[in-house]
Amino acid sequence: MMKFLFMMIFMIPLCFMKNMFWMVQMILFFMMFMFMNMSLNVNMYTNLSYMYSCDLMSFGLILLSIWICVLMIMASENLFKLKFYYNFFLFNIIILLLMLFMTFSSMNLFMFYLFFEGSLIPTLMLIIGWGYQPERIQAGMYLLFYTLFASLPLLMGIFYIFNEVDCIMIYFLKFFNMNFYLLYISMILAFLVKMPMYIVHLWLPKAHVEAPVSGSMILAGIMLKLGGYGLLRIMIFLQEINFKLNYIWITISLLGGFYISLKCFCQVDIKSLIAYSSVAHMSFVICGIMIMNYWGFMGSYLLMIGHGLCSSGMFCLANINYERINSRSLLINKGMINFMPSMSLWWFLLLSSNMAAPPSLNLMGEIMLINSLISWCSLSMLMLMLISFFSAGYSLYLYSYTQHGKYYYGMYSFYTGTSREYLLLMLHWFPLNILVMKIDYSLIWF
Repeated sequence: MMKFLFMMIFMIPLCFMKNMFWMVQMILFFMMFMFMNMSLNVNMYTNLSYMYSCDLMSFGLILLSIWICVLMIMASENLFKLKFYYNFFLFNIIILLLMLFMTFSSMNLFMFYLFFEGSLIPTLMLIIGWGYQPERIQAGMYLLFYTLFASLPLLMGIFYIFNEVDCIMIYFLKFFNMNFYLLYISMILAFLVKMPMYIVHLWLPKAHVEAPVSGSMILAGIMLKLGGYGLLRIMIFLQEINFKLNYIWITISLLGGFYISLKCFCQVDIKSLIAYSSVAHMSFVICGIMIMNYWGFMGSYLLMIGHGLCSSGMFCLANINYERINSRSLLINKGMINFMPSMSLWWFLLLSSNMAAPPSLNLMGEIMLINSLISWCSLSMLMLMLISFFSAGYSLYLYSYTQHGKYYYGMYSFYTGTSREYLLLMLHWFPLNILVMKIDYSLIWF
């Protein structure tokens, strides 16, 4: 793990050299393929040390982190063209990747907490430094206070565990069973806010709407997955008490997912609609983790990877329109098929993946989650049908609204898609659909 850590640290001086924008991206690409090839035996804990290790769950999410960071740089070419503090932007991305890498490979609960919270700072800097509207300050405050308010009990919980059993190594905690209600609530609250669960989701649409494209990509692609990863890790030693209380979270998530799906139809802001669709998808993931059966865990993991690629790609599409029209409103983003027929194909492909059409990873994840939820309680079938139906509904609603209809007459200059943008969208869509062929690889991590 140390070699990749040093690779990222030594990339920091490159960020401040002249015309190194694309070089940093190429090195990150190289690092990703190196990481992929050097960690092939990850069906158990590899490179196990006192602090850091990597199993298959970490492996998939670290790969996703590096991939999304590469695509963030590719999507933010405008910063480089305008010379808008792009050196600090690259520095921010490297620090963020460093934090995420350490979070996903931490074996120690306290180190995990440290980097889990540390990843918030570069994200906040992205929103406040490169956001579009003055309201980004308020969005940053929402993000900061929601996350910090929920994560203080997590720190208290970690101290309590260390005091009780003298061990905060995630690997060994599965031998202990913590049957204590207050500990359970304090441990899972931070992750439920990060996911986010319905009720504590209000920071997400604000943060997405005000963030630049790179901020939205990292928020949707990785930050929401930190919550799922944390829940999967801590459920190992909170099994007994979770079986007593899981119906609360599952009920809130199912009802909330249904309500949020309906709310998507009322949105006029494209980014806000995509952000709310993320909340609906993450409610599925929460249900799968809380049920605590094999299919639920597998489905949650697959849906997290699939959603990370899919929602990131949709934010890129929203940004491609925003760069040309300077508006995120659905009332103005109409008739795009007249100007960019080729881009219309990518809208369709990514939105069909979002509504879990084959052969996307989302489909496999949702099938597994539906299977596990129905085995837990057959009554949940009703809500699952409604959520799946409405997620297809708002995806088609977004597609038909943006691509068809009469285009906005206020547009006086326009340019079609560039090869960089098509490559960017292809690099989101290709792994999202091709990884279905390697589905067996994700079924052996636990």
